[in-house]
Amino acid sequence: MCAILACCRLYKSRPNDFTPAPVQRVTDTRIVSSEPLPSPAELTAELPRTEKQVEFVAQARQEIHRIIHGEDPRLIFVVGPCSIHDLKAGREYAEKLKTVADELSDRLLILMRVYFEKPRTTTGWKGLIMDPHLNGTYEIPTGLRIAREFLGEVLDLGMPTATELLDPITPQYIADSLCWAAIGARTVESQTHRQMASGLSMPVGFKNSTAGDCDVAVNAIVAATQQQTFLGITPEGRASAVTTSGNPDCQIILRGGSNGPNYASEHVADAVAKAEKAGVIPSLMVDCSHGNSSKDPERQPAVLEDVMQQVTAGNRHIHSVMMESNLKAGNQKVPANLEELEYGVSITDGCLDWAATEKALRDTHAALASRIS
Repeated sequence: MCAILACCRLYKSRPNDFTPAPVQRVTDTRIVSSEPLPSPAELTAELPRTEKQVEFVAQARQEIHRIIHGEDPRLIFVVGPCSIHDLKAGREYAEKLKTVADELSDRLLILMRVYFEKPRTTTGWKGLIMDPHLNGTYEIPTGLRIAREFLGEVLDLGMPTATELLDPITPQYIADSLCWAAIGARTVESQTHRQMASGLSMPVGFKNSTAGDCDVAVNAIVAATQQQTFLGITPEGRASAVTTSGNPDCQIILRGGSNGPNYASEHVADAVAKAEKAGVIPSLMVDCSHGNSSKDPERQPAVLEDVMQQVTAGNRHIHSVMMESNLKAGNQKVPANLEELEYGVSITDGCLDWAATEKALRDTHAALASRIS
């Protein structure tokens, strides 16, 4: 009895020992803010594509399909700014490119690079969709609207559009405005991006890895051409289980890497052999920029010349080329005062200027004379 009383006195004298600990918060502990986006259905209804735009996108995709599958002898030429940051300069570039594209359309199918998302190894500007004001405010809803509006303007000019798809949610907002898309060197090994590509309605190119490994691009195509089921979102913005039929219009993009360029004939032959061994269509695009030009934009025409020599010598697997170009040459850093930005100059990778770009396009057209009369 004395022991029981002693325990009771101890309990009463130390009540805090038996008070339950407060519940710990274990979710969103590092989230600073979360701003809801308009659903894809809402944004596409706000900025719809016209019947003419839809028909143009469908036609361009079909033309690309025919070239990839060897049914059209023309060459796809994807060219334009490394990234779109100035809409006025982008419009001027598109207008210039349209004039040349119409003139050279008998041998070239020219697509404009309209890149809104930029992958980053560490830090840096992530593109117009993520940071449309170039100031770190990350007004993504505004960025999505600007991107969709600009794509519509390019389509209205009659220019086929090409971009890199980085975030797997982005296609729901702009895919109906794209004629061709790329999966980049940093995401080509991502299961998420391979699955996404299997459901995209446009042809897709897969870049080799940043090191230059072409096997990852081939493996990505094997996955993308198959039926896939993965997590996605509906047009209404709800999470969903998405099942695809697979994408038959895939290309390998040779862009060089840290191990050096990979556009020479032996590299092309190796990529073709790997594709054929894996049972996928050996359709190749050579990116004349990035590792293939050692990140020197002025070397792009030399890379293109080598590639065209392979094409005119009889190579039937190089269906496409890509170059980075802008109104003016080079690139610039984003200044603290945005009014100091130089018009027509890239803020990401260095680019060729317009005069050199037009010459490259015309030289390519001339080189194809022996193949396409």
